[in-house]
Amino acid sequence: MLKFKKTSYIPVQGKEPQVPEGLWIKCDSCGELLYKEDVKQNHYVCYKCGKYFRITTRKRLRLVADKGSYEKWEEGLENQNPLDYPGYPEKITALKERFRIDEAVTCGKCTIHGEEAVLCVCDCRFLMGSMGYVVGEKITRTVERATELKLPVIIFACSGGARMQEGMVSLMQMAKTSAVLKRHSNAGLLYISVLTDPTTGGVTASFAMLGDIILAEPGALVGFAGPRVIEQTIRQKLPEGFQRAEFLVEHGLIDGIVEREELKETLAKLIVMHRKVDPKEALIPNRRKERIPYSSRRKESVTAWERVQRARDQERPSALDYIQEIFTDFMELHGDRHFSDDGAIVGGIAYFDGCPVTVIGQQKGKTTKENITRNFGMPSPEGYRKALRLMEQAQKFGRPIICFVDTPGAFCGMEAEERGQGEAIARNLFEMSDLTVPVLSIVIGEGGSGGALALAVGNEVWMMENATYTILSPEGFASILWKDSSKAALAAEQMRVTAKELKELGIIEKIIREPQPADHQNVEAIAADMAEEIRRFIHRYLPMEPEALAQLRYERFRKM
Repeated sequence: MLKFKKTSYIPVQGKEPQVPEGLWIKCDSCGELLYKEDVKQNHYVCYKCGKYFRITTRKRLRLVADKGSYEKWEEGLENQNPLDYPGYPEKITALKERFRIDEAVTCGKCTIHGEEAVLCVCDCRFLMGSMGYVVGEKITRTVERATELKLPVIIFACSGGARMQEGMVSLMQMAKTSAVLKRHSNAGLLYISVLTDPTTGGVTASFAMLGDIILAEPGALVGFAGPRVIEQTIRQKLPEGFQRAEFLVEHGLIDGIVEREELKETLAKLIVMHRKVDPKEALIPNRRKERIPYSSRRKESVTAWERVQRARDQERPSALDYIQEIFTDFMELHGDRHFSDDGAIVGGIAYFDGCPVTVIGQQKGKTTKENITRNFGMPSPEGYRKALRLMEQAQKFGRPIICFVDTPGAFCGMEAEERGQGEAIARNLFEMSDLTVPVLSIVIGEGGSGGALALAVGNEVWMMENATYTILSPEGFASILWKDSSKAALAAEQMRVTAKELKELGIIEKIIREPQPADHQNVEAIAADMAEEIRRFIHRYLPMEPEALAQLRYERFRKM
């Protein structure tokens, strides 16, 4: 399983040196003297402390592109001097001769493990990778060409921002590069942004943060205003690790951190996973797992309240347990791109029988520490916004969406209200209703109120046999109607919360059997049954026209 790795390294602020020529180099972080050839073999990462050295365009291309596959595009554009800045043309000429690169960005086409892609690499040696007319024009022409050829685009961002020597002409490149990437996106094509150290200013506020997938190298400095600008302008004391890649993941701004040794493989896998799904070739039958027989079922009479308690059982398999059992190559993507990465909702891309799918789940913890991280499965607004971001990405690339619902309800704290909990849930209902890809929602534990419904506007909704789906908790129901929360068991019977009752009401389409209550011992067998039903679902819905899928979903809820 592919994972985004994190590093414990937090680099010092300030200028970090280039890898110098010579036999030995000194790490600016730990102070160790390093043998240069060993650093090279370690992908230009300090083998003592994990510090990432900045690398040149040529080194970057050698690390990512297949040998001999890189074809340069848009070379030789003439630089301009709109401010008549003294010495600027001469400086550009000198930098070209010194570093033997055309400008602060090199653009072209290559293969990555055999997968065709357009690759742009920024180089901070060239006026700190600043974006002037030529940088903006090269990226724009390259993305236009990629759109015509229907190729994915990967940009390695590394920049101090807009180029001061070109004034407002430089600023306009932010709008120009953003506009061309919008056209590339409208064509249904993949754009991956990889943030390296440093990525700041106008580049951060344009093409660097517009990727369908945004990755970063460990320890990379990324921000609009750099730390020195913030400290000197408003005298604000900044926390350790501020604006570093790890900070961005925590605050939901990027999808993940990838180490250099895994970057080439990660990029190739992402390119393959984001191909448009062909319904005729979506599922590969020979990848099915054998169904595992259940042990004999005990006949038992189970009350609604007992179902509630089973749905809440801490040992009950979670969304991630089912994701691991049913799908392959799950790659978790993080964050809502605005505020935070909510641990109560997990999501990403995976394969199901060879078909790329988007998988989203509400996730509880097994231990006290996990429950705190996951907020006991109660999502905040940023969790719902993360889920919606991933659904919209699935729609762009034609991937089916599978949601696992398991929450006592949306988080109701003051901070959730401040950040718009109601609006976030409403927006999910609004946008999910019109998605043009198949959407399946499976209630695997608690389906609590609007917090559950925000992931359950599906073409079909299923429930596990011991799951519950409720307007609110039985305790809350009893408190509101009878002023006595101790009557929760009676409320559970009155509310009709079980899968059998909700299927009779037409609220759900299917019940996933649990011959014994789900736990870690029988999760594989239950998942095998669930996978078989998911297979039928995809075979039925994926070939449908996009507008028909949205219409069917509308009609499903219209009759409720």
